[in-house]
Amino acid sequence: MKLSYFSFLLPVLLLGGIRSAFAQGGSRQTNRPNIVLIFSDDHAYQAISAYGSKLVQTPNIDRLAKEGALFQNTFVTNSICGPSRATLLTGKYSHVNGYTVNEQKFNTAQQLFPELLQQGGYQTAWIGKWHLGNLPRGFDYYNVLPGQGHYYNPDFINSNKDTVRIDGYVTDIITSLSQQWLDGRDQKKPFFLVVGEKATHRSWLPALQDLGAYDQQDFPLPANFHDSFEGRVAAQDQDMTIDKTMRLKEDLKVHADFEKDFAYRRLTPEQRKVLSDYYENKVSREFDQGRFTGEALLRWKYQRYIKDYLSVARALDRNIGQLLDYLDKTGLAKNTVVIYASDQGFYLGEHGWFDKRFIYEESLRTPFVMRYPGVIKPGSTVKQFTANIDWAPTILDIAGLAVPKEIQGKSFLPLVKNKENAVPWRKEVYYHYYEFPQPHHVYPHFGVRTDKYKLVRFYGEKNAWELYDLSKDASEVRNVYGAAAYRKISAELKGKLKELVRQYQDDEALKILEGEAAPASALQRPVQR
Repeated sequence: MKLSYFSFLLPVLLLGGIRSAFAQGGSRQTNRPNIVLIFSDDHAYQAISAYGSKLVQTPNIDRLAKEGALFQNTFVTNSICGPSRATLLTGKYSHVNGYTVNEQKFNTAQQLFPELLQQGGYQTAWIGKWHLGNLPRGFDYYNVLPGQGHYYNPDFINSNKDTVRIDGYVTDIITSLSQQWLDGRDQKKPFFLVVGEKATHRSWLPALQDLGAYDQQDFPLPANFHDSFEGRVAAQDQDMTIDKTMRLKEDLKVHADFEKDFAYRRLTPEQRKVLSDYYENKVSREFDQGRFTGEALLRWKYQRYIKDYLSVARALDRNIGQLLDYLDKTGLAKNTVVIYASDQGFYLGEHGWFDKRFIYEESLRTPFVMRYPGVIKPGSTVKQFTANIDWAPTILDIAGLAVPKEIQGKSFLPLVKNKENAVPWRKEVYYHYYEFPQPHHVYPHFGVRTDKYKLVRFYGEKNAWELYDLSKDASEVRNVYGAAAYRKISAELKGKLKELVRQYQDDEALKILEGEAAPASALQRPVQR
């Protein structure tokens, strides 16, 4: 049989096309972006200059914002450390992923998005603070702090289940371990790395080089520092004030015994000497000489708190810069998405408080900055409402992987890809906090936040509604629930709240809204297994 030239050429063309397709597919596989998530603890957006902070400069977080996008309205769904991490890992609300309060064991047998990344060809790692009562799953490598971890000479548990103590300052160590893993990773695979920072968690022990970094500054009190809590029963009954709750010795290190106190036993002689000299000869002497009482004592405590807090954050920002420099030097920056976020916001004296928990703005809103070379236009801002349930689906979307239907968040990648910001998006966020009575005695509550209003329902031992007109009362000190002028908007927001409760399948909140008594589990929910 005589073959034409075309008949001979066709298989060659087909084979070449197949090879080309495989080559392109392999290229796409290779070129999928790496993803680094730097995840801090209790870092307030008010302490980041990219967000307009008047307290401090954060040049390296600001650099990320200038080279990527600053998200102006990112909110958490339950403002507390462990539950926020559980939401990150699952893309689900606390009542769905089962981790509603701290100090439980998170159910890692459920679907976790890093495992989906693994299945999709990514190499995954978590280094630093984990704080979920167990060990990570879904990661090829981990090296994590047990529990809260220590600021100095911390222990780490690695993938071999070995516990190793490493000398140094925890933020520096986490950066070093992250770079070591990046150096030794499988370079044939894209990677997803979580850099889990301990900073800026209580009790705010700075690195030696940052001691006294802000001692020459006198920071202004927040406008609502002396909040009277009028008309807000839950705020009246909390236990998280700088005035009464913050401890002189344990939190502010006034006459802390760096030789004998258990908290400091792991210090080296050099570390102990430097810390003791600063806190005894500078801080404690200033306290003794001042003989502070009343308002003067309260103001002094605030100054010491904010200076230690910002000093801890100083090391955090510096180490972020070191990671960014590493990505530049290794050439990884060109194809690596870098995200900076905190597990929630934090009170830096607003309402006279520290800590988080309440739905009020300083703890509800969290910093979120993302750099994505070639996709996000440098210097972008995202004003739409995003939430931490959205982080998992967004990362999956960046990796080119399908987002499972059971994930409750949605990818906001279209928001940063669409220059016109014309992507249909949510107009409100839903929040539900559970942990009560301890620590800090914050009553469980749920609520809805829109662009202009915030409606909150406290329940349990105290049942109360609160409504804030954010356009007129950004400091959230005037509860207008029940006022005649707000009856219509209250009714509308209650309808929206019930709609969100049903959408996110929060049965406990729905029972409360429908008039049933709050179940006993509302006061201290056990983890669902």
